[in-house]
Amino acid sequence: MNISLLTLFPKLYEPFLQASLIGRAHQSGTINTDLVNLLDLTEPKKRIDSPTVGPGTGMLIKPEIMQKAIESQESAHGKAYKIFFSPQGKKIDQQLLKELAPVIQQQKHMMLVASRYEGIDTRVEEEYADLVLSLGDFVLMGGDIPAMAFLEGILRYMPGIVGKSESVEKDSFTGPWVDYPEYTLPVEWKGRKIPEIVQSGNHKAIEDWRSEQAAQKTVLNHFQWLRSWALTDDQKQLAKKAIPAHYMVLMHDQMRLKDGRIGTTSVTTMDIHDIARSCRTFGVKNYFISTPLVDQGKIVQTLLDFWQGGEGIDYNSHRHQAVKNVRLVKSFEDTVKTIEKQEGKKPIVIATSAQKHENIPVLAFSDQDKVWNLDRPVLIVLGTAYGLSDAILEQCDYILAPIEGFSDFNHLSVRSAAGIILDRWLGINQRYSQLANVEK
Repeated sequence: MNISLLTLFPKLYEPFLQASLIGRAHQSGTINTDLVNLLDLTEPKKRIDSPTVGPGTGMLIKPEIMQKAIESQESAHGKAYKIFFSPQGKKIDQQLLKELAPVIQQQKHMMLVASRYEGIDTRVEEEYADLVLSLGDFVLMGGDIPAMAFLEGILRYMPGIVGKSESVEKDSFTGPWVDYPEYTLPVEWKGRKIPEIVQSGNHKAIEDWRSEQAAQKTVLNHFQWLRSWALTDDQKQLAKKAIPAHYMVLMHDQMRLKDGRIGTTSVTTMDIHDIARSCRTFGVKNYFISTPLVDQGKIVQTLLDFWQGGEGIDYNSHRHQAVKNVRLVKSFEDTVKTIEKQEGKKPIVIATSAQKHENIPVLAFSDQDKVWNLDRPVLIVLGTAYGLSDAILEQCDYILAPIEGFSDFNHLSVRSAAGIILDRWLGINQRYSQLANVEK
């Protein structure tokens, strides 16, 4: 494998290329690297860069310099798979590395282009780049560190670089899970002991423990990665064990009314049925309907008795499955007390609103780790009419960011909002195929 590295700072790479497994790969002839100093391609006393055209500051590497470098390297080593590094590029992750490795291996020549200053003339990328990559949503002084990080990742998939292929196949992020905790001797260090189960010699028990630990670490700290996979039923169940118990309540008391007063609203059967279906789909433990009105409560309880009893099961078993976890309560306080009694812990309370509230910490729909690492049940509060009153909001720990689209209309029904909220907070958002999954 020939690797061409186009850079303004070749000295950054010299110790990197001589160290560790990459250094060994050099010595064995598995890879050959050619460091190209772009400054060597400029004419004497000429600049390698030029100001960007149009308003704005910044200097760009001249396109003719890049052309000379790329074409001379391909003339020497054959056509290359050319990768440019830019903050605007596609983000590198483990799955990208895994899928890209055989493509590059077949090409036998890989070229990495590390820009500096404001970057490279866009026309050069359009003309030559097979792929533009980014290390993440941040900006560095140049593309050299991303290029080295990419090399560390991609070469692990090349034959002859890593001694044991199993080490690569079971890495974090190779499938939906990150790695499980690992230990070495001594058994006790600074008062911390290796878990008894790891020392037990029971391979089946150890594997089960490792699977549960990997699932827990992934759920609590890397949920966005986990939810990007098409999970098997077994994997869903393993993840579900690590997700804190979730509850949802639809408030019909202490609501903002149209005339500005605080009051009660009417329960609708559609809200009961549709939100119950969403809750059941996303694994919500109980969905509470909160109303202090006696007559409303009687109507709701009659409906629940039908669908939760024998007659409702026979009539529509799917509806029964959805509605069986619905509970009628008289107040927000009763909801919190019921959850605390069931779980032995007071829930983290998350409000929802189409409005912005400055005095409550806002959660994005990717902030599960902030809540789930607190190891408490979670209650999501939905409002009716014109939203939750201050009396309710003051009892909430967080508020979810408003649901918004690219329009000036923001008047979703509570049923639609509930489905969107649960999907964004607890749903699977598949990006990767299960075909690539490697079990832990």
